[in-house]
Amino acid sequence: MGDVHAPRRLRADAERSTARILDAAEDVLADDPAASMERIADAAGLTRATVHRRFTSRGALVDALAARLTERYLAGLAEARVASAPPLMALYRMTEIVFELKLSHRFAIQLASAITPEVEAGLSTLFTRLRDAGAITAAEPAWCHRVYLALLHEVHDLPADSPTLAVDATGDETVARVTLQVRTVLGALGGGPE
Repeated sequence: MGDVHAPRRLRADAERSTARILDAAEDVLADDPAASMERIADAAGLTRATVHRRFTSRGALVDALAARLTERYLAGLAEARVASAPPLMALYRMTEIVFELKLSHRFAIQLASAITPEVEAGLSTLFTRLRDAGAITAAEPAWCHRVYLALLHEVHDLPADSPTLAVDATGDETVARVTLQVRTVLGALGGGPE
C-alpha cells in the first residue's frame, strides 16, 4: 500500500521544490539579475543539484518565471472580466491586478516573453471594448496595450511623494497609482476625463 502513494508524494514534493525555487529566483533576481543558480538555491533552502534537476539551465529557470507570470496575467484578465464587465470597470480592475503582479513578480514583470499572444489577445479585447464604448478613440488595440504597459512602468516607478500621484485623504497609494494609470491611459488614447 505504501508504494501506491509514493509517486503522488514525490510529485507533490517536486512541485513544492519547484515553487520554492521560483519564489526564491523571483526575489534574488529582482535584486541581482546576474545572481548565480547557487545563490538561488541557497535562498530556496535547497541544494544546487536540486535546482539543476528542476531547471537544467538559467534560461529554463527564466522561462519558467515568464510562464508563471503569463498564467497570472491570464488569470487576471479572467478575473477582470475584460470580455464581459463594463469596459472602464474591467480596465480599472485589470490595472489593480497588474500593480499587484508588479509587486510580487519584480523580476519576471520585466520579461517581454511573459506577454504572450494570449495575453495580448485579452488586452486587445479590453481596448477594443473601450473604443466601442467610446471611452477611447485610438483604433489599434496593439498600440493601446503597448501604451498601457509602458505607462504602467512609469506610474509604478513614481516616488510615493510625487505630486503627480495625488494620494487622497485615505492615503491609499495603490488606489492613487491605479487612478493615475487609468486616467493617463484614457487621456493618451483619446478618452474623456472620467
